[in-house]
This record gives sequence, structure tokens and C-alpha cells, in this order.
Amino acid sequence: MLSRKLVRRRPSLAPRATPVGGKGRGRPRPFPVFPITAHCASARDRLAPMPASRSYDRAPADIRPVTIDPGFVDTADGSALISLGRTRVICTASINGTVPRWMAGRGKGWVTAEYAMLPASTGERKARDVAKGKQDGRGVEIQRLIGRALRVVVDFRALGERSIYVDCDVLQADGGTRCAAITGGFVALQLACQKLVDAGELEQLPFTGSVAAVSVGVVNGRALCDLDYGEDSNAEVDANVVMTGDGGLVEVQATAERTPLSRASLDELLGLAEMGISRLRQVQERAIGG
Repeated sequence: MLSRKLVRRRPSLAPRATPVGGKGRGRPRPFPVFPITAHCASARDRLAPMPASRSYDRAPADIRPVTIDPGFVDTADGSALISLGRTRVICTASINGTVPRWMAGRGKGWVTAEYAMLPASTGERKARDVAKGKQDGRGVEIQRLIGRALRVVVDFRALGERSIYVDCDVLQADGGTRCAAITGGFVALQLACQKLVDAGELEQLPFTGSVAAVSVGVVNGRALCDLDYGEDSNAEVDANVVMTGDGGLVEVQATAERTPLSRASLDELLGLAEMGISRLRQVQERAIGG
């Protein structure tokens, strides 16, 4: 018979996990905790010396190459094609002269969004929602996020009693599609509103600011900005951060998929997101012509 050797384990200061499902599910494993790091203001300086092993030879704080092609769809009131690395999303904005029934007579407008992925946008064909007979739950959650993000920076009274539908269709997915949809969707929305201004239907653009989004996460213990699919699928922590142009947080969707996230590490991720969104805002401004 084989003898079992007892291996002494070094004591760990990390808190121990509670077994899932009660007794009989094995010995609980200790949770590794990310070390406390410098505040987000020094994130780029701290991460710069680390070797680049990411797509496009990026440093941890860098976003992928990004372009926004405005007016990509001639028939839309406003449109933009955003390319973020290999992720590509078409965003269109369509103006409707009415508002939802529950908003009628209030003198305010409305902005909503829809999101979908083309069947060939991923490596394996994705069935269309119409073929399944119901809308994809993930798509519903994402389009609600896009709508919330865009509405934060819209002055509905200045917009008047009209609705604008922002449709975001993923042509190719390599991570960060919802963030690209928000960033490109704002460009399409502003172009549609500029059309109303040029036609004399609005006195000025109905915005209180701008909005963009980027993904951040922890992969192999490193905090990274703008995760591609390979990084996102292997991340210990991933988050989608939506911010206004002046740095205000709109929404943070953060999930610790393998290890708990410390408050200091969250601050570091938010610092990376702020730097990435600042870069995206510059691209937005060039696309809009501001």
C-alpha cells in the first residue's frame, strides 16, 4: 500500500473560504487577497516598467487602438462605427417624433438603446433572437446599461417631446463590446441631436456632458485596462466602468470571479479606467468634430 506523507503547510494570513453547499464538499481553500497598491493617480508610473505581453504590445494601462468613423450609415440620423482593437460595433441613432405613453404631455424627451450581436460576430455562430423566440438575457442586460449610461448626460427637457433610439450591433467581438457600444453610441446620439440643431428644431445640443466606458480587470495578479477576450476570459476580476467626460462615475459593474477584490485594488482599477476613458474621450471629440 502507498503511504501518505503529511505535508506541513505554511500558515496563511488570508481569510479562509466557507465551503459551498455545507459539509462533505472538501476542505475549504484560503482566498488569496490582492496586495494593497498605490492610489490610482500613480497607477501608470507603477505599471510602466512591467514587460508588455498584451495584444498590440500594450502596457497594462493602455487601451487597444481605437477609431470612430462618424456617419458610417447614411440613412441614420446619427451613426458611428467604433473599432476597439478587433472589436467592432455599429451604432446608429434614430429620431422619433413621439415619446413613450407614460411620458406624454410632460414636455420631455427620452433616449433608449438596443444591443445585438451578429451571428458571425464570434468564433461560433450565435443564433438570432428571432430564431430562439425570445430575447437573449445578456443582450437585455447590456442594452439597459447602454440606455442608462446615455440618459445620464441628456437634458430631456431641452430635447423636447421626442425619442431617440440608439441601436448597437456588434460586427465582431473580441471583448469590451458593451463599453464600445456606449462610447460609440454617444457619438451617434450627439450627431443625431446636431442634425436637429442644424434643422432649427433645437436651439442647442441637449447634453450636460459626455460619456464613455472601458473594461478593466485583474489578470494573473496584474491590473489591466481594456481587456480583450483572451484576458477577460482568464480574469480573476473584471469590471466595466462608465464615466462622464469630467470624471464622474456613472456605473461600475465589477465581479470577482475567482478571488475577492480589496478596496485598494478597486481604486487602482478605477484609476486605470479613468485614464482609458480620457483617451476614448479624445477620440470621441475628433469624431464629432469638437
